[in-house]
Amino acid sequence: MIGGGALATVAIGAIVTTAVVTSNGGGKDKADGNASQLPAPADLPEDTSAPAPSFSSVAPPPPPDPKDFISSAKKDKAPITVDGFFPGKKLTMGDRVHLKGATSNSTKCATGTQGALGTVLANNGCEQLIRATYRKEGVAVTVGIAVFETEARAKKAVDQSSGGLASLSGGGVDTFCRGGTVCLRTANSYGRYAYFSVGGFLNGKRVTTADKDVYAVNKDLTTFAFRQIHRRGQLQASQAAADPSS
Repeated sequence: MIGGGALATVAIGAIVTTAVVTSNGGGKDKADGNASQLPAPADLPEDTSAPAPSFSSVAPPPPPDPKDFISSAKKDKAPITVDGFFPGKKLTMGDRVHLKGATSNSTKCATGTQGALGTVLANNGCEQLIRATYRKEGVAVTVGIAVFETEARAKKAVDQSSGGLASLSGGGVDTFCRGGTVCLRTANSYGRYAYFSVGGFLNGKRVTTADKDVYAVNKDLTTFAFRQIHRRGQLQASQAAADPSS
């Protein structure tokens, strides 16, 4: 009994050993076809001719700032058009849709103003005034973008602003905010652009601080004007980054 047990143990050991050797040999045969010709790991040559990776110590230049391209006429070279600032037939802001009415573009900036604003724009060198009117549920707002040579002139025009933008009728929008009607007026600037607005009711009702609809439409349109000016800078900055020689 003891002897037989010993023989059984030896036999099992032999089977395990044979299985391991066969398995290793089979793997080599599949990869090479002739296991006896594979070099030992110590005999494999070392390739020392490949160059080591190198890293530049010079940091890449920062991307151009979009605002730089809209702060001065020297860099702001893209065409200035009505469609460039106010494209399409309507403006959608979230779930709010504003229908576009008449548009205007003039190099005589004072013609699109009321009161003293025309003189202020002229004294600060206004080169162009673009206007567009939008309407929504009985409310109409005209937005105007005035173009100056530099950012400083645009800021000065806003600081000195008096009177206001003249509303622009047509394109499905009747005359509004004329004849002394109380309307909402705003003025702001970004880069070398000053943007103004005048908004109120199409039925001639005077605007009060309780008329949230007028304020909401006005905010949508002035926000859109700001974004369009900024987008103008982004497009020119992207072009400059793609072609530094331009």
